[in-house]
Amino acid sequence: MPKPHAMVLFALAPACAAAGPSESPWSWDIAYTGEWWSNRDGGRERGTRYLDNLDVTLAIDAERAFGLPGVEFFLYGLYNNGHTFGGELTGDVHGVSNIETGVQAVRLYEAWADWRFGRDRRHSLRIGLYDLNSEFDNTDSGSLFINSAHGVGSDLADSGRNGPSIFPVTSLALRWRGTFDEWTAQAAVFDGVPGDAAHPKRTAIRFDHGDGALLIGEVHRSGARVRKAGIGAWYYTSRFPDLQARDTNGAPVMRRGSHGVYGLIDVRLAGDGSAPERQLTGFLRIGTADSAVNEINRYVGAGLAWRGIGLAYAHAHAVAPHRGVEENIELTWRVAVTDWLTLQPDIQYILNPGLEPGTDHALAVGLRFVLSD
Repeated sequence: MPKPHAMVLFALAPACAAAGPSESPWSWDIAYTGEWWSNRDGGRERGTRYLDNLDVTLAIDAERAFGLPGVEFFLYGLYNNGHTFGGELTGDVHGVSNIETGVQAVRLYEAWADWRFGRDRRHSLRIGLYDLNSEFDNTDSGSLFINSAHGVGSDLADSGRNGPSIFPVTSLALRWRGTFDEWTAQAAVFDGVPGDAAHPKRTAIRFDHGDGALLIGEVHRSGARVRKAGIGAWYYTSRFPDLQARDTNGAPVMRRGSHGVYGLIDVRLAGDGSAPERQLTGFLRIGTADSAVNEINRYVGAGLAWRGIGLAYAHAHAVAPHRGVEENIELTWRVAVTDWLTLQPDIQYILNPGLEPGTDHALAVGLRFVLSD
């Protein structure tokens, strides 16, 4: 079941960091990510694929550039070669690689304006093309891993008619965010159908009848040891076909709305809090989705990370097209060779890939490299 997945790509340098007084208010960043993947056993078919991803970002401090207090502009361009690995060879649900798109395209991925206001500018409003996963449903520890499910849970990633507003297709959104000491609350409303499913290569903003909206909210707490602990909920306002119920003509019964909730925690288990590169951290993420209209109705993800070495587990329970469970075990190691080159060998073992009866467990072996300025 190929589908869009997303995560906050670690390859992208933080383009939005605050600039010093002598620095330019214009900040460019570019990163190229390449991956070789081989399905060594099981799945649908053995084979090897090369995937790539080019990120180009421009962040503008509009307060210093144009005299607009608290305002920032952000543009994010994206290119992918469109080669397919998971959907074609392993056939998995989770998504072996978080840069796989299945479509060769150059896209305008994000384009937004953000206004920080209030006391100490603790509140902000953001409007434009916006990646939901850049602020919602993510953990720092999970960003180490290449499997898509550790960026945004499969229950949320598989929702909607064309997925939510995540990699590689985003939609127009309005987001509010407020910080209250160690607590952060955020809420957003998105166009319910990102892009144009009939023309997947295009960057499109469409408001077709029946698209509805995606509403999402999250509250989380951050601290020294519990790096993030939060809960979120989402709801689509449009109508969806019931996966099982049929009317007298045999057509699916249409249901109003689709909803889900998730909880996550990211914890420093050992190590010095002042030396992040030496910490042992762990994360846990649990989510559910309305089983009447969502194929994946339950998801659990967990992992450990230490000095660039990580071990993670992902579990998705599906109700359609085949009821059952797919599990993924990932072992990865990310190492900075130079200040411009990062290498990351990765092994993933997939149990019951695609929930297809008779499909053998798959073993995927990959190597990612990142070139950044």
